[in-house]
Amino acid sequence: MVNIMNAWFEAARFVADSQSVVAMRLMRIAEGGPHASTEATRMIAEKVAAFTEAQGAVLSALATGGSFQTAATRAYAPYRRAVRANRRRLGT
Repeated sequence: MVNIMNAWFEAARFVADSQSVVAMRLMRIAEGGPHASTEATRMIAEKVAAFTEAQGAVLSALATGGSFQTAATRAYAPYRRAVRANRRRLGT
């Protein structure tokens, strides 16, 4: 039961962090100027990098005999790191 609650809280935190990052990025892009262009470029590059890392993590987990749960957990990690890093960076 505790494991389910921890997963739910982590999912809720991830959603809240993601929404705040989207809002802060939209504000930065709406301001225009050089920061907007840089943020838009960075946003795309980070998504590609996180997807590539997640894909590698899934393949590695499954190739070494890991379960689907392990693969999903490892695939989630790059996205979680990217969202939290962006929240900290944009929040200042």
